[in-house]
Amino acid sequence: MIIDGKEIAKKLRSSIAKQVAKLDRKPGLAVILVGDDPASAVYVRNKDNACKEVGFYSEKINKPLDITQAALLAEVERLNKDDKIDGILVQLPLPSHLDANQVIEAINPNKDVDGFHSENVGKLMQNKPHLRPCTPKGVMTMLATIGVDLTSKNCVVVGASNIVGRPMAMELLNARATVTICNSKTQDLSSKIKQADVVVVAVGKSKMIKGDWIKDGAIVIDVGINRLDDGSLSGDVDFDSAQDKASWITPVPGGVGPMTIATLLENTLTAYTAREEK
Repeated sequence: MIIDGKEIAKKLRSSIAKQVAKLDRKPGLAVILVGDDPASAVYVRNKDNACKEVGFYSEKINKPLDITQAALLAEVERLNKDDKIDGILVQLPLPSHLDANQVIEAINPNKDVDGFHSENVGKLMQNKPHLRPCTPKGVMTMLATIGVDLTSKNCVVVGASNIVGRPMAMELLNARATVTICNSKTQDLSSKIKQADVVVVAVGKSKMIKGDWIKDGAIVIDVGINRLDDGSLSGDVDFDSAQDKASWITPVPGGVGPMTIATLLENTLTAYTAREEK
């Protein structure tokens, strides 16, 4: 069966909008875009539209491609001090002359709605999560929606990035699953996937995971999104062949993608609530 990320995200946005309608001050999200990368511009526009849909205050900040590290850090610090802003997001990737890690660490951890600051990553590691990385948290929401109990399940995460793979493994571990993390150097990847009750793939290689690698009845979460030569989008999993084996599977597009932005809104509301309670 298909896990409809669009529909789950729509319900999550609707729930957030109802909560926001009762608030005196609207939660505020600031998104910084450096340069004019077309893909990044689309992501930022989608985030801005989602903010408006749920009634957030939104600031979209465009900075030139040649901005200095010091100027970008100064902008982050300005937003750290801005009481209208509950969440700060710097759209990645940044141009090569900028140090993304330093920028992320400069964000107030209580406004780090991407969940990338080392303090928030550390809290997730200790199973005391506050602001959790959006894509892995969105995947957990999807798994909860289909009613899967992850306790003792064999889960394989393919891809070990700081944005998806590593925090995804922690999320599954915190849910009492048994977790294997694979990367580009993993030997005999197919045999590891064949043992998995849940497979989460985030490597950025179109149709890398073949249908005959999937165990009968497994749950397949495809985080990858790859643009093919004909302009169409494909995931990291060969959907057509995997669909025959999986009990549940996410499509690309329309699976994990919409959940990432909905979870960003959820994190912003969490950050807002924590600030208001202080």
